[in-house]
Parts: sequence; structure tokens; C-alpha cells
Amino acid sequence: MADLKYDKKTGRLMFTKQMKREGYTILMPNMAPIHFRILACVFRSFGYNCELLETTGPEIAQTGLKYVHNDTCYPALLVIGQFINALQSGKYDVHKVALMMTQTGGGCRASNYIHLLRKALKKAGFPFVPVISLSFGMEKNSGFSLTLPLIRRFVGGLVYGDQLMLLSNQTKPYEVNKGETMALVNRWSDKISKMLIDGRGYTLEEVDENLHKLTKDFSKIELNRVPKVKVGVVGEIYVKYSKMANNGLEDFLAEQDCEVCLPGLMGFASFKVDNRIEDYKMFGGNRLKYEFCKRLLDYVTSLETLMIESAERFHFVPPHRYAHTKELVKGVIGYGSKMGEGWLLTAEMLELAETGYENIVCTQPFGCLPNHINGKGAIRKIKEVKPNANIVTIDYDPGAPKVNQENRIKLMLAVGREELKKKIEAEEKAASAQTVETEKSNAS
Repeated sequence: MADLKYDKKTGRLMFTKQMKREGYTILMPNMAPIHFRILACVFRSFGYNCELLETTGPEIAQTGLKYVHNDTCYPALLVIGQFINALQSGKYDVHKVALMMTQTGGGCRASNYIHLLRKALKKAGFPFVPVISLSFGMEKNSGFSLTLPLIRRFVGGLVYGDQLMLLSNQTKPYEVNKGETMALVNRWSDKISKMLIDGRGYTLEEVDENLHKLTKDFSKIELNRVPKVKVGVVGEIYVKYSKMANNGLEDFLAEQDCEVCLPGLMGFASFKVDNRIEDYKMFGGNRLKYEFCKRLLDYVTSLETLMIESAERFHFVPPHRYAHTKELVKGVIGYGSKMGEGWLLTAEMLELAETGYENIVCTQPFGCLPNHINGKGAIRKIKEVKPNANIVTIDYDPGAPKVNQENRIKLMLAVGREELKKKIEAEEKAASAQTVETEKSNAS
């Protein structure tokens, strides 16, 4: 067992080089399955013995409630509950385990996740388990660092994860041969992971080439394009993507015969970088930081363009352009609203309504003030701009019955199905009228 070392200023337990050498198992919460599977492989290639936690079930929330205050953000409660549940399971040598989670530093409850986790670990009897902050410079550990090569592969993993999620969501509901889409997702996830581990596949040229091949493969899946209700999912980032947090929302929508669209993580990454640029414009600050963020946003935009071009080339609905998404929210909410998902949440709903996914589920942790303001609070204004928007907001917390959540979503879908029926009838009527006109023209 490695010697325990503590930060002299804060007293926190650190993850050391010795711990890395000894192969400590680093447990990670699984938020977006496609993305995180690739990212875990990237971390392993840099010598970190990472493992994604796949555990679900009501016992996770109950464990969280035992060690975290019940007013804490639901995602924090679940992640902390999942970590402690894993430590108590007997599956791991708890003296050779570390925990990793993101730390944003924003003005919402998410900024306290790390501190809440450390407090919960002491209460549960695991004060010797180190916690690694996955952040840019907020905390330092001698045994873990975000180097430039690691970051570049990490971003590459996000790009491929976004594209795989987008393509699978547009093919799976229509596939003739059931299971073909997810088999292709798994095959490409393995292929991409191997490339990134080998130090390939993350330059702009390589990303462009791989996205072309990947998207072409999905275009070969045999589909039966019957009309379906199209549903967009937005909200707090963990609840939006995590099956455990949203009670299997995507699976439920699939059972209701819907096509689902989840905006990708690259848009959120652009939003986080752009916030630093907007801060400088509004409040001033460090000019070098401003210039760096501008260059970084340009790089992310270049990757976004490659994703869009490859999707359009093979006739898929492309990912949203961040610049256009940002433009849509002008006059609706200000760019200074950036806590949680901030104005991006409002903008994504506008974007979805514009691109044919007007039936929207807005997922939010109970009591999440930033997302209630930018989500539920913006609905009236959104409907003024996009009257076709059909939005339902769903709160998630340990006491929210799943059946109530699903019944509210079913009411939203009933409206969506009625609108789809009207659209199909209007198209059939227009086609019939066109046929009559053509016959008259031929007769004359």
C-alpha cells in the first residue's frame, strides 16, 4: 500500500506517483456510455488503471442519501452513492482504489461535488481513498496530470463519441435488421479506442478521414424510414446523458416508437470555452487567457465542421453548429446566464425546434436553480419564437416516482403524435393535388 500524502495547504489526500505505479484502480462514473468507454481507454493508454462503474438500481440513490444531505444536487447524490456502493461491494481492494470526477468551478452545486465526496468518504469509513479532480488546474496531484497529448486524445474521443451517438440515434429506430446499429457502434468504439491508444486518430486530418469512414458505414445500414415522433432531450448534463439519473429515458422513448436527438458534448465544450471569452468582453481580465480561449474555440469549431460535413455527405441530420445555436438565443436570454448549462440549455431547445425535433424533454435535478431558470423559466419565450415547440420539463430526484415522470412525457408525446398525423395528412393531400394537376396537364 502506498504511503498517504496530504496537501500542506488544504490537508486533502493526494493521488501520488507511487499510487499510479502500484496500479491503483481509478473508478469513474459512467455518464455518456459511448463517449466514456472511449475516454476510459485513453486514460488506460497513459498508465491510469481506469474502470467505468456500470452499477445501477435504487440502492445507489439510497447509499447517496445515507452519506449526503438530501438537498444536495441529485447527480452528486447518485455519483457519490455509486462510488461508496462500489467501495462497500467487496469487489475492490479499498486500499488500492482512487476515485475520479470532474470539477467545474462554476456557481452551482456541482462545484462542491469533490468536497462532498471527501466528506462522505470519511463518514463511510474510507478517508484513505484519494479523490482525483478532473479539471484544469483547480487541484494538482503528482500522480495525475492532464498533459497536452492526453487532452488531444480526450477531445478526439469526444468527437467520435458525439458522431457515434448522433448516427446511432438516427439509424437505430429505423433499422431493418435489429441490433445492427449497436453492433456497429461497438465495432467502431473498439477501433477508435485502439487508434487513440496507439497515438493515432486525433489530428484534424485523421479525424476527417475516420469520420468519413465511420459515417459511410452507418449509411449502409438498411432502414425503413416510417414517420416517427422526433424527440429532443436537453437539460443538466449528467441527468441528460446518464441512464441511471434519468430512469432510462432513451429506452423509454424508444419503447414509445420515437427517434431521439441528444445534443453532443462538443457543444457543451464550446460553451465552456466561449464563456471565458464572454467574461473578458463583459468584465475585462487577462488578455492572454482571452486569446488562448479564442484559439481553442477555433480548434473545437474546426472539429465541429468536420463532424457536420461528414454527416451531410451521407444525408444524416448534422450536429448543431455552435455559432448558430448561440445566435438563436439572442433576445431570449443573455450570454451572462452561464451557471449550470446556462443559456446553452435555452439555445438547444430553440435549435431542436428549428431542426425538426420540436418535441422536447427538459431534464433537470429537483431544485437545480440554474436549469429551472434557463429551462422551465424560458419556455414561454421559446414558444413565442418557435410556436411549434412542444416542451415538457421533468424533475429527477430520489423521491420522484418513475411512473409520474413517464406519464407526463406520454402526454407530451400524445401532442407530438397528433401534430405528426396532421403533417402526414397535409403532405398526402398536397401530393394528391399535385397528381391531379399533373394528370390534367398531361390530358391537355
